[in-house]
Amino acid sequence: MTWTFTRDLAVFRAAAGPAVAAEPVANTILLTVLDALGRRGPDAYGSAEPFFGWWTAAGGGVAGALLCTPPYPLLIGALPGQAVRELGAALTAEPLLAGVEVLNARRRDAQALAAVWGRQSEVTEENRLYRLAGLLAPDPVPPGRARTATAADLPLLLDWAGAFKRETGEPGGPSEAFLRDRLSYGGVLLWEHAGAPVSMAGFFRPIGSVSRVGPVYTPPQLRGRGYAAGVTHAASEAAYAAGASEVLLFTDLANPTSNGIYQRLGYTPVEDRVEVAAL
Repeated sequence: MTWTFTRDLAVFRAAAGPAVAAEPVANTILLTVLDALGRRGPDAYGSAEPFFGWWTAAGGGVAGALLCTPPYPLLIGALPGQAVRELGAALTAEPLLAGVEVLNARRRDAQALAAVWGRQSEVTEENRLYRLAGLLAPDPVPPGRARTATAADLPLLLDWAGAFKRETGEPGGPSEAFLRDRLSYGGVLLWEHAGAPVSMAGFFRPIGSVSRVGPVYTPPQLRGRGYAAGVTHAASEAAYAAGASEVLLFTDLANPTSNGIYQRLGYTPVEDRVEVAAL
């Protein structure tokens, strides 16, 4: 039973890829990050080199994985309890983990890791993973209509993506490469009213028949009019049309408005993930 760490994406995929793919809901973020690294290269999330890790259980099979694409947090997938305990020791002993300042994990795993990290820490973000149980129409339906974004919308999408990152505290700036990739498969929807875009929602390529909606953004001056519900409904439909049989999304637990919107559209809670930062 041991953790293995590497900077080699191909080695990680060969060793841990099947185990990660076997739990596509719990590992949804790992899968989309791995997809992006495979499509856009190791600098898909920044100039710093990513690293990876997997846990081998007593029987020799891989039963958990993690990755990090600095400056983003250490992203920890679904793990058994033994793997969490051994990762706690690796946080202080493994050279590749020496620079880690923020962890992103399922709530119970993050709590266990924080207790053995050997550093003072605090929870800085709490997110809830939702699964779409059955898509419901917005009530009331907002004025306007959805349309698929095109390359002509790129300046607006960059502006709104940057605003979303600033508002949520996500590191880094908006990525044109990320948005162009989204546009290539129709992965960004805009809600228009009176001929002007008023809200946007994206969705990730289905991986293992699972897609995740996000981000969803409405400029502050246009909120409270139902546009986010309309465009999220449209993005959810588009994810199904793209081949997903499971549609997921994350929302900030500190935002009761978005949590309410998504539940009224038919999304049901799965589990919570938290970010824990060293002080």
